[in-house]
Amino acid sequence: MRLYLVPTPVGNLGDMTFRAVEVLKSVDLILAEDTRTSRVLMQHYGITTPLQSYHIFNEHQIVDQIVDKILSGMDIAVVTDAGTPGISDPGFLLVREVVKHDIEVECLPGATAFVPALIDSGLPCDRFVFEGFLPHKKGRQTKIQSLAEETRTMIIYESPFRLVKLLEQLIEVLGPERQVSVSREISKLHAETARGTLQEVFDHFNSKEVKGEIVVILAGKSDSD
Repeated sequence: MRLYLVPTPVGNLGDMTFRAVEVLKSVDLILAEDTRTSRVLMQHYGITTPLQSYHIFNEHQIVDQIVDKILSGMDIAVVTDAGTPGISDPGFLLVREVVKHDIEVECLPGATAFVPALIDSGLPCDRFVFEGFLPHKKGRQTKIQSLAEETRTMIIYESPFRLVKLLEQLIEVLGPERQVSVSREISKLHAETARGTLQEVFDHFNSKEVKGEIVVILAGKSDSD
């Protein structure tokens, strides 16, 4: 009995690992953030393991049921729509609970959106901090204010619908000259990375319709700031 956390491609379906496919074929049940999205991936790789919905809106209600299933002898895997479970996606709550019951947990290495975005940015990656999604409303401005003093490279996830607004807010607090890199549609056909000052990248995205998952890599504060 074991819980597997299985990364899935953030874009190109070919980014799935051989081992990830093997695990998903061998387990008794796959917990999926959105079964409709995951079913496309499963069909692509000929995976017929049953799927069950598991997402932020039901995880507190069903976590005990899942633990009981594993304790009864089932091997269960968790996948999200894209990337590694637990990274700005469901997964943490379940891992915490199964660990309490001395159930073995194994997270497979694989796709995570922020890693290629960080490397592609050209900004320092020896020290960085992952911020995930910033608060949408309450506490957002306070959070951005706190980032102004951060000296490490910062990783932020953002919706395409809020990207321009985020860049505008960062300019107001950090100034227009802070370096930034924005990656979208990572590993997909129309993948794009825009690098430059906050003002330059704001101007780039403010003049077009923004689509796809967004990763913002923001330079930390330097001695000259």
